[in-house]
Amino acid sequence: MSHVFHRSADSTPTLAVRSEGAYLFDTEGGRYLDAAGGAAVSCIGHGDPRVTAAVAAQMARLDYAHSGAFTNDPAERLAERICARAGLGMARVYFVSSGSEAVETAIKMARGCQLERGQPGRHIVISRRQSYHGNTLGALARSGNEGRRAPYAPMLPERTQVAPCFSYRHAEPGETLEAYGRRAADTLEAEILRLGAENVAAFLAETVVGATLGAATPAPGYFERIREICDRHGVLLILDEVMCGVYRTGPFMACADEGIAPDIAVLAKGLGGGYLPIGAVACTRAVHDSFAQGSGGFVHGHTYMAHPVCCAAALAVQDVIEADDLADNVTRMGAALQSALHEKMGQHAHVGDIRGRGLLWAIELVASRETKAPFDSARKLSQRIGVEAAALGLMVYPGSGTVDGHAGDHVLLAPPYNVTDDQIAFIAERLPRAINAALDA
Repeated sequence: MSHVFHRSADSTPTLAVRSEGAYLFDTEGGRYLDAAGGAAVSCIGHGDPRVTAAVAAQMARLDYAHSGAFTNDPAERLAERICARAGLGMARVYFVSSGSEAVETAIKMARGCQLERGQPGRHIVISRRQSYHGNTLGALARSGNEGRRAPYAPMLPERTQVAPCFSYRHAEPGETLEAYGRRAADTLEAEILRLGAENVAAFLAETVVGATLGAATPAPGYFERIREICDRHGVLLILDEVMCGVYRTGPFMACADEGIAPDIAVLAKGLGGGYLPIGAVACTRAVHDSFAQGSGGFVHGHTYMAHPVCCAAALAVQDVIEADDLADNVTRMGAALQSALHEKMGQHAHVGDIRGRGLLWAIELVASRETKAPFDSARKLSQRIGVEAAALGLMVYPGSGTVDGHAGDHVLLAPPYNVTDDQIAFIAERLPRAINAALDA
């Protein structure tokens, strides 16, 4: 009997015993292609000896030093690397242990920045419906997925949210993507005016929406309009790139493709590649200077922030990405994955949409392509697809509640940046079989 409190309290998951490259292995010798990177985490695959060597060397040299008293070389070098690769005015980096911690840090940083600027009334952080920003209470409070929020709703503070940018579900017939993007963005300005700009600290959004909407990319011009609105009203822009950042969609930061820069950016999954837990909050010099030239401190902190071994692991992961030209491979293989998915499933009667960017893709399942009606949520279709895919040696990331937080199903794919043509072909061959088996069940 397991003594671990697993995600499912009434069952014990398969025991993984080994990992290598893009594959995981269980106790029975089963081999699984990790086409989801766990949860879009394992960006360079598993067991890279360059990372494990860097971790061992750092642990032998300096395993831990509290950030209240010391800095450390891996943290300093990793922060420099992030700012250099991100560009977009990012000048300082605050390291934590997870994406949820990073989101909460960003929210508090935005509030602290407004206080330092003499704007004590600015405390509201606006987010979007059907967003996901983490599972800690503070991050969940700003998330827009109703299914995840429901059990804890009485414990969550009031929130204010605006429309998502999700053209497949919300663009009107005949409406151009540009017109839809502006319409979706303008809901932010309407909400700021309703609340009073003097009360709004920040706007929080995923550049490419991951877990809840399944790789939903923004409409053209959407974020340019968002940036204009935030600047007009003195609102800080926080972009959550926990899933879509660190080359997952192509550039180091996904927002580079939108032609805008945030005031604060949140990174995590692809930063450490799953080797050790790490998240980061990058901010502009202007945000940092508000603290440096004000009170001198940000009232926040975690025991394991800027952990030297975690930072060494993340730095090694970034070294591997650069040494092996994996950012370029994301673009090449992303195009190959897009093509393969459309070829194999583009005409499937129950595939409503295939969407994504780089190596972050999703397939949305619908009962009717014509009406876009979702399947009954009681059917738990996406979870069933995950089970069927695993039986075929393929690990995917099932998602439910795509439409409204309760109904709707999608399957997310986020293979490692070094995925091969043969592995792309395997994904495109096995996933339709898993979908059909789940539909027939």
